[in-house]
Amino acid sequence: MKALIKSDFNFPGQINVYHGKVRDVYTLSDNTLLMIVSDRISAFDVVLPKGIPYKGQVLNQIAAKFLDATSDIVPNWKIASPDPNVTIGIKAEPFAVEMVIRGYLTGHAWREYKSGKRILCGVNLPEGMIENQKFPAPIITPTTKAKEGHDEDISRDEIINQGIVSKELYEQLEQITQKLFARGTQIAAEKGLILVDTKYEFGLVNGKIYLIDEIHTPDSSRYFYSEGYEERLSKGQEQKQLSKEFVRQWLIEHGFQGKEGQQIPNMTDEFITQVSERYIELYEHITGDTFIKSDISNIQERIQTNVETYLKK
Repeated sequence: MKALIKSDFNFPGQINVYHGKVRDVYTLSDNTLLMIVSDRISAFDVVLPKGIPYKGQVLNQIAAKFLDATSDIVPNWKIASPDPNVTIGIKAEPFAVEMVIRGYLTGHAWREYKSGKRILCGVNLPEGMIENQKFPAPIITPTTKAKEGHDEDISRDEIINQGIVSKELYEQLEQITQKLFARGTQIAAEKGLILVDTKYEFGLVNGKIYLIDEIHTPDSSRYFYSEGYEERLSKGQEQKQLSKEFVRQWLIEHGFQGKEGQQIPNMTDEFITQVSERYIELYEHITGDTFIKSDISNIQERIQTNVETYLKK
């Protein structure tokens, strides 16, 4: 199966392009961005050598749906999605932090907790917790936004004291983050899922906070199945989950955690198909819609045609 690994377009009015780990962002004017969500997949801040068919479409369409479903909480950057892999929107001045919010002790937080740490990003963690246990209330554990390499944990006080974000604006970001997470939790629950943790990115447009980038996708979020959660927790079993964590676990089992000197294991066609199917499964679970596979016989040509048709309008 074909996957969109890279893009190199020259759209009408294009000023420049930024190639990220997964997204390629084209600046069309001083206030308009065009984001192409590729089929690249990253883990441990490393882009893996092979793409995952339909992954970009899944991410783009989930994000579009949730941007629309949360626009009453905070304005967002989306204007239109002229192609399954493309969103066009408003250019914002991004904050240099990502707002990570966690409802459960899992993933990075669990790895830190298991190592003996009881403070994460300045937040005190209760004693005696077990993996995948629900926190008494969701906690916000922000990270820096690294242009290259690893994002780093940072506390609320450090963000404010270092002048990365003003106290007034940061308090607004916290409030919006909590509201978005509550909405995402509610929507997930209606579909038999638990929104475990996620991250949000924000920017300023004319001094006003906007939600930017993706929201509630399997690349930015972790979901458990509600059914059987309590039983698996009580038995110390792994949770059945829909997220990218299973890719991280596969890499760990094959001796890779993004550390110096480690080799990325070979991604077999069987594994790639499995990952693609998991992404489609999440799409259908979280949206409640049947996933319609786009034509991937010539993705580049399809994107070029759809975008140019939209821009002419």
